[in-house]
Amino acid sequence: MPSEPASARNKPPALRPGDTVGIIAPASNIKPELLQAGCEALTRLGYKPFYFDSIFEQDLYFAGSVERRARELEEMFTSPEVRAIICARGGYGTNYLLQSLHIELIKAHPKILVGYSDVTTLLTYFTDAAGLVTFHGPMVTKDFSRVDGVDVNSWHAALTGRPEWTVGAESGIRSLRQGKARGILYGGCLSMLVASLGTPYEIHIDNTILFIEDIATKPFQIDRMLMQLKLAGKFEGVRGIIFGEMMDCVQSQDQSYSLEEVVLRVVGDLGFPVAYGLRSGHVSRANVTLPIGVWAELDVTRGSPRLTILESATVTAEDKTAMRTKVHERSVSRT
Repeated sequence: MPSEPASARNKPPALRPGDTVGIIAPASNIKPELLQAGCEALTRLGYKPFYFDSIFEQDLYFAGSVERRARELEEMFTSPEVRAIICARGGYGTNYLLQSLHIELIKAHPKILVGYSDVTTLLTYFTDAAGLVTFHGPMVTKDFSRVDGVDVNSWHAALTGRPEWTVGAESGIRSLRQGKARGILYGGCLSMLVASLGTPYEIHIDNTILFIEDIATKPFQIDRMLMQLKLAGKFEGVRGIIFGEMMDCVQSQDQSYSLEEVVLRVVGDLGFPVAYGLRSGHVSRANVTLPIGVWAELDVTRGSPRLTILESATVTAEDKTAMRTKVHERSVSRT
């Protein structure tokens, strides 16, 4: 479980202007025109997008076979030219890859991996099993392909190694239950978090600030999944919860209750702070990038709640130099 100090995490190298970013389709098949639009946006941000031609393959509703998708992901991790990996989209099918991936290979080649929705399965698995810091954030055909689809400030803060930064009111976050807590930021799409229960890839959420989001899921279904986590004892080690924008999670437009009331019925008595509305994952605009596996603080004690990322999520060249210097100094002191 993610209870060790985040400094012991497997942090990937920071992303720099001019770097090559690999694009993968680990789940559902993609539309070429949306991939092209997303690549153009990445180019405007100063990156060099790259993908294998096989990304356009289709097998039922998947982006090709399990073998193709698993090897695509592993080749991006091992390629010396690729600096970061961004998922083209989610959909369904990432769970098929889990038994085909070589986790030690992923662990030996830490790189930025960005995605959400069905990709939550990879983010949590790599964080739990490889200690890798991963990133819940914008995807190529869903967010980079549209105007104002990406929150650029959090993208740069998360991926370039900024040591401390804050997500506040500009992200849509608001208060549901007051309090203040620190923990390891963790989470993703609620449907995928719950789908892991009872499998070898079950989520480990002790000592976490848990981020939860979903889309087009009725309130009673959200209630049911939260209750499943609660009955499974998964909230016992959680220190705080932040819900996402929860796009289109309504029973009907004229329902007499809010989703906020529904979630508070389940988690409001657990004694930790609860926030709502942070725009990451399935969002209406400006998708916020959240690093999964680093220390964070959730402060819901004031009028405008905020989430503060307390350490860098990636390692810069300067960080590497400093670490080498410390190792050298320790070596000298022992002689």
